[in-house]
Amino acid sequence: MKAAVFHKPGDIRYDTVEDPRIENEGDVILKVTSTAICGSDLHILSGGVPQTHPMVMGHEFMGIVEEVGSAVTRLKKGDRVVVPFPIACGHCFFCTHGSSPACENSNYKHYGPDGDIADKKGAALFGYTDLYGGYSGGQAEYVRVPYADISPRIVPDNMTDEQVLFLTDIFPTGWSAIDWAQLKGGEVVAIFGSGPVGLMAQKAAWINGASRVIAIDPLNYRLEKAKAVNKVETLNPNEVDVVEAIRSMTGGRGADVCVDAVGFEPERDLLDKAKAMINFEVGSMKVLDMAFKAVRRMGTVSIMGVYGSTYDNFPLHRLFDKGITLKMGQAPVLNYIDHLIDLVKEEKVVLNDIISHTLPLSEVTRGYEIFDKKEDDCVKVVLKPFA
Repeated sequence: MKAAVFHKPGDIRYDTVEDPRIENEGDVILKVTSTAICGSDLHILSGGVPQTHPMVMGHEFMGIVEEVGSAVTRLKKGDRVVVPFPIACGHCFFCTHGSSPACENSNYKHYGPDGDIADKKGAALFGYTDLYGGYSGGQAEYVRVPYADISPRIVPDNMTDEQVLFLTDIFPTGWSAIDWAQLKGGEVVAIFGSGPVGLMAQKAAWINGASRVIAIDPLNYRLEKAKAVNKVETLNPNEVDVVEAIRSMTGGRGADVCVDAVGFEPERDLLDKAKAMINFEVGSMKVLDMAFKAVRRMGTVSIMGVYGSTYDNFPLHRLFDKGITLKMGQAPVLNYIDHLIDLVKEEKVVLNDIISHTLPLSEVTRGYEIFDKKEDDCVKVVLKPFA
């Protein structure tokens, strides 16, 4: 089959690889009808999240069941399903306590309680390095889905792929950021980053009762997209002091909730890059530091951007003095997906309005390039394996 294969940092190609096969009785083989490039994939492309040998990429995908393992009871050949990005066994302690991203069984090579930089990780993720299970991803014509009775959800035939594809990751991730903040209604929510996850967090904030939603991004075309699809207020850190602007918009207090939807690879100047080299840090926590400053005392900061390194001068003093609540980590998609499917069915949210490019899988290298370099006003790339 054909697939998007990571070879080394900066090198993802459209290659021929072996077809997936049923390896365990709980597996299914999926014919992928739509898949997407995620900001997290760019961390692998850049080398910020290390991978030492070729791997099929992609954790946002959906498709049609082609083969079914002998123990699978919920799915049959021909079912059209969307697949959450964390791989969960469904029966371990964490899976049965609403914490599927901590599944004890799916990442059998590198699971552990410590959460180290290079070992003892959480649950496996599709197409996201050997450290997270080494499973081939869904930027391919076909993909093996383990524990198939647990995570995949059948989607209605009258809904397009584009309407439901982002239930795999970015909408549940954006929803998690807001749900963790436990909005009561009337809150001001500031979301750092207007890429795909930031845009989804904006949608989730409105649905959960925010009174104002403020989008922060250094690229004006992404802010324009945020205004167009989500009716938010916008701030560009290249044009204003974002922290002071947020305080002036909130009576000097700061936002009730801040969301970091950027992670460790923001736009950086030479000084910030030099600091990272001196401290042996990967990337930067500059966006997170802004969120800590911009949130009000006793407010909440939700971290959905990826961080995979230690950081010198972590501002613990600020968190303590302000009484900030922190929530972070991989989204527990299984806790939300059925509710979120209903929101889409009931037309209470539109997800496909963030798509800027739809390409055949054969053009995956170009797709990564324009998404990574933010060319051609690229916001979200959807790939079609059989286009």
